[in-house]
Amino acid sequence: MKRITLILLALILGACGQQAADPVAEQSIYAAAVAHADRPDADRERDAGRKPAAVLEFFGIAPGMTVLDMFSGGGYYTELLSHTIGSEGHVMAQTNVAYLQFVGEEFENRYLGGRLENAEVLMAENNELSLEPESVDAVMLVLSFHDFYIDDAENGWPAVDIEKMLAEFHSALKPGGIVGIIDHHAAAGAPSDTGSTTHRIDPAIVVAAMTAGGFKLDGQSDILRNPDDDYEKTVFDPELRGKTDRFVLRFVKAD
Repeated sequence: MKRITLILLALILGACGQQAADPVAEQSIYAAAVAHADRPDADRERDAGRKPAAVLEFFGIAPGMTVLDMFSGGGYYTELLSHTIGSEGHVMAQTNVAYLQFVGEEFENRYLGGRLENAEVLMAENNELSLEPESVDAVMLVLSFHDFYIDDAENGWPAVDIEKMLAEFHSALKPGGIVGIIDHHAAAGAPSDTGSTTHRIDPAIVVAAMTAGGFKLDGQSDILRNPDDDYEKTVFDPELRGKTDRFVLRFVKAD
């Protein structure tokens, strides 16, 4: 009897050892999305500075969600969202002519041959976004909220009607829907026109605008902070690009 007990104990401990050694079993959906084999090498090179697994987890992105990637740029986060939400989810990668000109071939290559099957490109110029009511679980704005404060119609960027834009988000989000915002820090008290000069924004301006738009600040994270950033410099400064001090805010649709 004693021998049988020892054998059973050894089998149990052996099974536990195998389970603990299995990295796949312990990998989160966010880490799995980052590690996805189809991701371009250029995306992987940006991961260290962007910490996407921690960001997506903080925003609460989950399988089966419908997510709007607003001003999606070259599609870095669109791809990660695609791998996170899975085949039952849906990503809308919004863009416009100005963004397409800025990112170049990266955008075209991202969607070549329908490689992201659960993602669709949503072309909508400033102030033309139109979404079905209560059709979206989350909206992400990555390094783009400051663009709301740029007025450059001559170069294809007419001023955004911020009240209208946030009302569209509010209408499109399901009850309890999330808006996740990442942007470059401006100094506390800096005017909103830093959006067009240094391409930064004071997070207090974001919170005020979102609160007025019917959203409640639900959380904030320091995962992308950099105390060595110089707020006087543009985010495109060669020494700062990809290393700016960034705030991460999560808002929830208020009742």
